Amino acid sequence: MESTFADINLSAVAGAIADPARARMLCALLDGRARTATELAALADIGASTASSHFQRLREQGLVEMAVQGKHRYFRLASGEVGHALEALLVVAGAERAPFKPNTPSALREARTCYDHMAGTLAVRIHDAMLARRWLEADGRDYALTPLGEAALAQIGVDVAQARQRRRRFACPCLDWSERRSHLGGALGAALLDALLRRGWIDKDLDSRALGVTKKGERQFPAFFGKPEADGGAWTQGARDVAA
Repeated sequence: MESTFADINLSAVAGAIADPARARMLCALLDGRARTATELAALADIGASTASSHFQRLREQGLVEMAVQGKHRYFRLASGEVGHALEALLVVAGAERAPFKPNTPSALREARTCYDHMAGTLAVRIHDAMLARRWLEADGRDYALTPLGEAALAQIGVDVAQARQRRRRFACPCLDWSERRSHLGGALGAALLDALLRRGWIDKDLDSRALGVTKKGERQFPAFFGKPEADGGAWTQGARDVAA
């Protein structure tokens, strides 16, 4: 069988990810933030000169992009699709563990950023609630937002019109590597995260990609999305004391 360009491209991308140091760098960028070359080299436990060749390989394969600000070089994932692919590979990497017992730190498992949208237990519950309330409907490999869902999300300030204009998938399932179930990805997932942050239902951890539910969010999540079926109807394991 002759190799296609797709075969060759896939092999090249897989080779770029396969190196342990490059894999650590990519995983460190899953929070959607840009990091300096020095920070990524330290996270990968390699020297600056070695890191430089790794950055070049990742850029050549379209996995990261670089921005120069002053004397620093900043790197971030090239797109949301790269983030989704990495999350899916993390699932595959742990697929042989049976039965599944998550070893993700509790704060990250509860709620975290996945590139520019939300992941973790909380995100999976939101995803399930939106399907149960028929705010979302399956549309092939993507989701369609129903009129009922659009009206509901407008109540909490989700800019659906702007999300539709983004040059990416609008709404799609994204496999969660800590829960092994889907959360909401795509432009709508990013818009929802932005709205929840603006309304103060969740807040960001300054030192990681963990998200925390605030006291206000602890009240508002069940009022807006209903009680989740799992874990006795509780949305969170505890809330941060942030003013309502």
